[in-house]
Amino acid sequence: MNDNPNVSSRPDRKVIERNRRTQMKALYSELYSLLPRHSSRESKSLPDQLHEAASYIKKLQINLERMKEKKDSLMSVERLRNTRSRMTGKVPKSPQIQIHEMGSSLVIGLTTESNSRFLFTQTIRVLQEEGAEIVNAGFSVVDDTVFHIINLTIGHESAPDHGGGRRISERLNKFLNDADE
Repeated sequence: MNDNPNVSSRPDRKVIERNRRTQMKALYSELYSLLPRHSSRESKSLPDQLHEAASYIKKLQINLERMKEKKDSLMSVERLRNTRSRMTGKVPKSPQIQIHEMGSSLVIGLTTESNSRFLFTQTIRVLQEEGAEIVNAGFSVVDDTVFHIINLTIGHESAPDHGGGRRISERLNKFLNDADE
């Protein structure tokens, strides 16, 4: 039996080093797999993979900075618009809705400010939840006001939903009142 401590620890160090290299290789592969694929599918050397990953990360950082600058620019425009409206005494308008029922057809007129785009999307969502079939929708913009027109049918000609117009009207009015607060 060999009592030399170096002889017994040598295989342990080799195993430890082999495991470390295997783990590093797996981590490099995982890093490379996170990169968007390019047209060439050939395998690249490890230094090339690391260089590509570093370049991609730098590109992402530059894009992030550019987006932050754009956000700051847009936010300053919005602040300027709000300041102007306060200085001119122009109070932001609350959204308005008009609903006209004609048998199984409804015509909805929605008037919002141009920065209230989500109201139109939410209105469409409510209409779809109520089972309405949207025939067409359009809008026009005048200054800072957007006029939306939505034509839809509720029920079918053979089986009209007589309470559908009232339900839709109540839900949309409640939604707009909640959004206005």
